[in-house]
Amino acid sequence: MTNEANAEVLAIAAHRDDVEQTCGGTLLKLRAQGVRTAILDLTRGEAGTRGSAAEREAEAMEAAKILGVVWRGALDIPDGRVENTYENRVKIVEVLRRVRPRVVILPYWTGRHPDHYTTSALGYEACFLSGLKKLETDAPAWRPFKIVYASLYADVRPSFVVDITAHVEERHQALMAYRSQFANQEAGSGLFVPEEEIRERTFAEARHYGLLAGVTYGEPFVQKEVGLVEDLTIIPVASM
Repeated sequence: MTNEANAEVLAIAAHRDDVEQTCGGTLLKLRAQGVRTAILDLTRGEAGTRGSAAEREAEAMEAAKILGVVWRGALDIPDGRVENTYENRVKIVEVLRRVRPRVVILPYWTGRHPDHYTTSALGYEACFLSGLKKLETDAPAWRPFKIVYASLYADVRPSFVVDITAHVEERHQALMAYRSQFANQEAGSGLFVPEEEIRERTFAEARHYGLLAGVTYGEPFVQKEVGLVEDLTIIPVASM
């Protein structure tokens, strides 16, 4: 990884295609604003019901081009066995210290898939360790300023919503780059949403969160910290 991988925002997820589903529109919006973004997938997809690790890698690179990220990488943590170990934390630390993001996006801390909620805790603890100067790696210490949690699939009230209306079509294109996962096929047919329903479902979710924030399409996030407002007269979203 070179300095070209430096990015202001790093999205960390358990699996290739998680980012596209939960915060792809936000990454697209940031790109349009001139913000450098990057993605770290912790696993390679070798245990998935559909597709191989090689197929998932090629699809992830195609999606990365659509999202406009400056760097995308994957660790070698076993798919379906993401564990919050010191060794895994250090693997993420090495990426954090090279990408040097100001903001890290993590999965929400509860969910159906153990890899997802474990990634949330693992990522948070890695962000803390990354700021310890006495933890030696090839790159100097770096701690992100802000951590936010992509909460699209969590039944929680978001702290804020990002307006992705202008980017919702590209967001869908990035998701559908994963043909091994979302194209109709016999494998996993009882588990996966039929291809013809994916657009309707994903747009409906984005529409729901957009309506909460007074825009057409949105992606929800949670922050653990209290927000700070300088001017009450310019707070967006009408109260009535």
